[in-house]
Amino acid sequence: MSKRDYYEVLGVSKSASAAEIKKAYRKVAMKFHPDRNPDDAAAEKKFKEAAEAYDVLSGDKKAQYDRYGHAGMQGAAGGGGFGGGGMNMDDIFSHFGDIFGNQGGGGDGGFGSFFGGGRGGQSQGRGRRGSNLRVKMKLTYEDIVNGVHKTIKVKKYVGCTTCDGNGAKDKKSIQTCTTCSGSGQVRRVSNTFLGQMQTVTTCPTCNGDGTSILNNCTSCKGDGRVYAEEKIEIDIPAGVQEGMQLNVSGQGNAGERGGPAGDLLVVIEEKKHESLIREGLSVLFELYISFPNAVLGTEVEVPTINGKAKIKIPAGTQAGKVFRLKGKGFPSVNSYEKGDQLINVNVWTPQELTSEEKKSMEKLRDAENFKPGKVKSNKNFFDKMKDMFS
Repeated sequence: MSKRDYYEVLGVSKSASAAEIKKAYRKVAMKFHPDRNPDDAAAEKKFKEAAEAYDVLSGDKKAQYDRYGHAGMQGAAGGGGFGGGGMNMDDIFSHFGDIFGNQGGGGDGGFGSFFGGGRGGQSQGRGRRGSNLRVKMKLTYEDIVNGVHKTIKVKKYVGCTTCDGNGAKDKKSIQTCTTCSGSGQVRRVSNTFLGQMQTVTTCPTCNGDGTSILNNCTSCKGDGRVYAEEKIEIDIPAGVQEGMQLNVSGQGNAGERGGPAGDLLVVIEEKKHESLIREGLSVLFELYISFPNAVLGTEVEVPTINGKAKIKIPAGTQAGKVFRLKGKGFPSVNSYEKGDQLINVNVWTPQELTSEEKKSMEKLRDAENFKPGKVKSNKNFFDKMKDMFS
């Protein structure tokens, strides 16, 4: 299968400047980056193809390619290096590490910052980063309205105190890696007809740590961490909701051999209230009053999130009337907005009556004032519901 034209691969013309070629390569590499396309062989192939094209068009090989095309690249690193499999992904990141850094002025931002520093740009001499932990935290309505400070116990990997996280029995057990001389990287030089090409890869002996351990720590067996229970202090802001996830940086599992810790992800769950229901920032309460109190009016005490409140029920209150307690709802976690408490009135109809009660009701059955009439309100059921959640 014939190779595609390198200018076509990057989407630039032959007259493109070095800066334009560099920008085009970053754009293609961003699109087909393996971190964005995990386990996608086609994307990986295009990523390597773009690296091969940039390798040729960004340096001294460009003139040779412009004159002879792919035929002029036979034996060169660009002709069989990237696309032919001579260089792996780590080689590409090491060789073009600056491409994935923050170039400034570009609309796509820094490649390295987007993907956590890139594969070839990670710091040397530190172990692997610890994994994230996810825990669920149940909160009462009171916790959510006021915000709360919680202390939780989490079982996780923590740094070994015996060896201070380095995994060695003692200081004498830590030696500089003989393969990379402590740099964590191995440099290879290959000769091409256009000259020498140098590549840098992670040291296979120490995995980039730069050191090797002769005798492992007896507590952590060389891992630099142990499994234990730890108390963690967490501040929960007011206004969180069911399903929200809070990120507590650096409180996840400790990394191997001194590597940075992962994060603790706290997923919020709401405990059901015995009488209140949350609806966004509003809190709803279903109030039941007797028929006489609805007719004559009364004063009742209703529960709120932070206690109780008294409200007056005017004489002649109809079922479905909604009272509003301003500011008695939930605060917004992102603003100063605060919801209200909505009280929906239900008139209780007794299901069993004594003979005397039945006689009293019979007298009232045909009374003129007890006959259903038009309620003095222009709002229908849907208008009331709209008011409740507005």
